[in-house]
Amino acid sequence: MQTLFAALLVLAPGFAFAEAPAGQGMSVIGQVIFFAGFILIFYLLIWRPQSKRAKEHKALMSGLNKGDEVVTSGGIAGKITKVTDDFIVVEIADNVEVKVQKVAVATALPKGTLKDI
Repeated sequence: MQTLFAALLVLAPGFAFAEAPAGQGMSVIGQVIFFAGFILIFYLLIWRPQSKRAKEHKALMSGLNKGDEVVTSGGIAGKITKVTDDFIVVEIADNVEVKVQKVAVATALPKGTLKDI
């Protein structure tokens, strides 16, 4: 019985605060600040990193040259043998070539990487 009484004394301040009258909510300025904070977080966490990745990928596509070693988004690794405006020809084995869109290139590999594989 004493432990129940002690527990009630510990929780009593919480009950007193729980019965406080409800506030009026956020003011218009508070809502504007909340909305601006939400936009800022969205920009910093989602939009800015995505635009940075898109810019890097665009630079990668414009810098593709014959002889570069690349990996496509499908996982095919090979050496570029021909470059046109929208497509590249990738040699994936001796006398085996595949035409791939430039946008499908995921990354460029350092020279000599394919020989080590």
